[in-house]
Amino acid sequence: MDTHFWWYLARSTGIVAWFLAIASVLWGLALSTRALGRKPTAPWLLDLHRWLGALTVVFVGVHLVALVGDSFLYFGWAELFVPMASDAYRPGAVTWGIVAFWFLVLVEGTSLAMKRIPKKVWHSIHLTSYVVAVTATAHLLTAGTDSSTPALRWAALAGAVAIVFFTIYRLLAPKAPARSIPSREQLAARRADGGGTAA
Repeated sequence: MDTHFWWYLARSTGIVAWFLAIASVLWGLALSTRALGRKPTAPWLLDLHRWLGALTVVFVGVHLVALVGDSFLYFGWAELFVPMASDAYRPGAVTWGIVAFWFLVLVEGTSLAMKRIPKKVWHSIHLTSYVVAVTATAHLLTAGTDSSTPALRWAALAGAVAIVFFTIYRLLAPKAPARSIPSREQLAARRADGGGTAA
């Protein structure tokens, strides 16, 4: 196997994980505003948000495995999961990634358990998705060897501008009545009761 394989894998999966994390935050913001229309009811809209988050976790996992597999730099358990534990490679830059990882675990873990925790608690924790976006972007631009690539820098800028725009729009737009996208199970129950069809 090419001795650079693990390093290439670590770089590529890290970039993809960042892209998915930003996409998940943006899609969540779009769902919480009227960017997708007044009444987005199709379950796949919410499913897409959840899948983006789940795929982010998967690619982060592969990113971490690839770092361990790379023989050029040493990454053990401490270097992967403990802030400032990495002495071999840019400890500050790596710490941004570790912080992003733990907040990602927190957001995704509470989302899986959202039916068992108070909605306000879940919502407060879910807002830390912003922390994931910021720290993951800082990690991307300071730790990666591709950070000087113009396309990547422009992508990071575009993602930041989009998140800021949607956040301001959400805060300043006229408040609409609270609404939620029904799950597939809820739509199935409605059809069984003759109360409506899926959008």
